[in-house]
Amino acid sequence: MCGIAGILNLNVDRPPGEAELEAMIGQLQHRGPDGYGYFSDTQAGLAHARLSIIDIAGGKQPIHNEDRTIWVSFNGEIFNYIELRATLEQQGHRFYTHSDTEVIVHLYEQHGEDFVQHLNGQFAIALWDQPRRRLVLARDRAGIRPLFYAQTRTRLLFASEAKALFVHPELARRLNREALAQVFTYWSPLAPETVFEGISALSPGHLLVAEDGRIRTRCYWDWVFPESPLLNERPAAEYAEELRALLIDAVRLQLRSDVPVGAYLSGGLDSSIITSLIKNFTDVPLRTFSVTFEDAEFDESGFQQELVDYLGTQHTALRCTTADICEAFPKVIWHTETPIVRTAPTPLMLLSAKVRAEGYKVVLTGEGADEVFGGYDLFKEAKIRRFWARQPDSKMRPRILERLYPYLKHSPASGRAFTENFFRQGMEHKDRAFFAHIPRWTTTRRIAQFFSPEMQRSVLGWDPYAAIQKTLPPDIERWLPLGRDQYVEAHTLMAGYLLCSQGDRVAMANSIEGRFPFLDHRVIEFGNRLPSRYKLMGLTEKYILKKSMAGLLPESVRTRTKQPYRAPDSQSFFRNGVAADYVAELFSERRLREAGYFDPRVVGKLYEKCRAGRAIGFADNMAFVGILSTMLLDEQFIRSAAMPDVVGQPFAGQQSV
Repeated sequence: MCGIAGILNLNVDRPPGEAELEAMIGQLQHRGPDGYGYFSDTQAGLAHARLSIIDIAGGKQPIHNEDRTIWVSFNGEIFNYIELRATLEQQGHRFYTHSDTEVIVHLYEQHGEDFVQHLNGQFAIALWDQPRRRLVLARDRAGIRPLFYAQTRTRLLFASEAKALFVHPELARRLNREALAQVFTYWSPLAPETVFEGISALSPGHLLVAEDGRIRTRCYWDWVFPESPLLNERPAAEYAEELRALLIDAVRLQLRSDVPVGAYLSGGLDSSIITSLIKNFTDVPLRTFSVTFEDAEFDESGFQQELVDYLGTQHTALRCTTADICEAFPKVIWHTETPIVRTAPTPLMLLSAKVRAEGYKVVLTGEGADEVFGGYDLFKEAKIRRFWARQPDSKMRPRILERLYPYLKHSPASGRAFTENFFRQGMEHKDRAFFAHIPRWTTTRRIAQFFSPEMQRSVLGWDPYAAIQKTLPPDIERWLPLGRDQYVEAHTLMAGYLLCSQGDRVAMANSIEGRFPFLDHRVIEFGNRLPSRYKLMGLTEKYILKKSMAGLLPESVRTRTKQPYRAPDSQSFFRNGVAADYVAELFSERRLREAGYFDPRVVGKLYEKCRAGRAIGFADNMAFVGILSTMLLDEQFIRSAAMPDVVGQPFAGQQSV
């Protein structure tokens, strides 16, 4: 894991200066505290901040080929590098390091732009081909590692994080208001959009090639699902056996490291599977980490302890309080570089700091299983809603929704009248690819009521359904329903929020590399080929995944209904009805008017509701956190452009608990 940055002169041969590259990579020192490296010629410059994990002594970047004509700066891991190296050496390529990075330059020599097809990994790559004067940027299939770029009149700038691009004064500092509307709908901008005007994100599974003054992008891999039920469907036991073997191999590959590797243990099924596979099928010492909460609604420490006792792991738990969330939240936004509508990334950033303090740089997590194997309540909702849509006047069919959300104090399915009204939304779109997501998006879009008149005008006419439709494959509506639901989830919430704000950014804030065996592309492709009923059997989520783990987990864990990871939201920012100092300042009428995104009068009513502890629903909590994070983003990147000084007590004159 590392940070990368660079410059390509598009129209002039003016060498990028080392001072420019140093300024860019200096913004990414949290991603790579173990050393810096640079390369430049008359047209291109590459910079690298290294987190040493493989070939600690010899893997300094940028790395080159035999005759120093191909150079690469790389963020991530190539898990199959040992196998690739053996093949490349047989083909005559000579290596000067033992790093996984070096296989990239030789694969490019061998296969050109198709080198990415041979990689099993999580990566953001910048490759400079000197003879062809060609820059290639590549991002992994699932979008685990970030990569951003911006084009000025004469240059293409790129980096792991947007803050590294902003060292160039020719880039204006403005928030993209349509992208803000996207965040307050889908929870993240739709790639390649970002919340900063003039800055784009390279989409997952995409290449960008800059050559002869021209820039092109293309998709090299995507999620694909069948259009009809499989004709040669096999027994569930066969699929389960194949899946177990595939997951064992994915875990084995992702444990490759020259430094100790730990694992996150949330108490849920997915992280429990990863830890169990490490325990049962490898000789890697099992070291686990988790977050616990003081509020029982969010705490899963009992389930975590059950797994610790069952597997015999050496375990560390971090107790996270609402005061901790409040104090750390500004730093979270500095690293996420986008508004968020939940505080959930914050405890994970604090956990990554604990992992680092314990001497670890790498952790395996269970992220991705819900997207690949149909684990979310959203998929169940959609199945029930499609069943209901066949008899829209039925009073019995919507009652099935009452079986959902047993873990919530305030379930959206707890009242019959509300249930019918809420989940009836979007029934006219039952055959559209985004049908499953309409209730969630509708709730999130309520944040728009807090927009200022100016902001309302700037996004007038923006249609969230038309916008998402433009990003979807042309044949998606011929796919089976669950496949459509999974595709949209993987390309919105997972790639844009879970792997970014709740994944890479908060882990790398403390120089921790997260690895995701469920997002091995072979596992994704296996899951996409599965019959739908083996993913969602009735209302039993991840059926085949649970079946594949028989005998490896306690039955109480293996068969447990999914409980999503959550953290306290608006209640984190008030103590005895008093707001933290920075919260009170950012919600003041003066600051809200200066920023211009939100209506101070309407926001004031929400603020008072949250201060009084009456914000109990998703909509109010998401609105509060979304407004606060937007104001922090404006403060940090638009007004001051400086890392926040988040130390001491967030509540003046009060003690943290």
